[in-house]
Amino acid sequence: MKQTFARGAIFRVALIGICAALIEAVKLALAAIPNVEGVTLFCALFGYCFGWYGVLSTVVFVSIEPLIYGYNTWVVSYYLYWPFVAVVFMGLRKLRVKNRVGVTLIAVLLTCWFSVLTSLVDVGLFTGMRNNYWHRFWIYFVRGTWFYVVQIVCNAVVFPFLFRPLSNLLLGLSDQFLPKRKKSEKGLDKTDEI
Repeated sequence: MKQTFARGAIFRVALIGICAALIEAVKLALAAIPNVEGVTLFCALFGYCFGWYGVLSTVVFVSIEPLIYGYNTWVVSYYLYWPFVAVVFMGLRKLRVKNRVGVTLIAVLLTCWFSVLTSLVDVGLFTGMRNNYWHRFWIYFVRGTWFYVVQIVCNAVVFPFLFRPLSNLLLGLSDQFLPKRKKSEKGLDKTDEI
């Protein structure tokens, strides 16, 4: 029994590490194309397919980022946002949300929230909450609109095409390697529509 528990724990730690490494690899692979990103897709997939292990992998990913890029206000936004994406998609699986349009809409709304969140954090941490905070926020937000639009369009295109096949693949792996998960957590059958 101890050996089985140890093997399961080792697998779970490895799963979290591999998921975090995949998120980082996708981010680095697309870094040359401004604001075209796959991080949202992979955080969503891992939260949806692996539950809390997916959420932990996003925390590990965020913890790796400052080691590569240094510390700044974006670190706060990342710690707030990326685990939140995984938690939202974990909730979608528990709610059995399978509709392709619904999943894409949630991803697009989360990407819109990312633009607002990063602007709120950056303006608040750079300039403080003194006079004219909201005026400064809108100037900062509008200045970054082009980048936010690119991210939103990227996710609006990627999610309808890639979420279903990748989630089916990962759910198969999840069922195979995490067999003790509750029956109620079982998400999609291979025949279900996303």
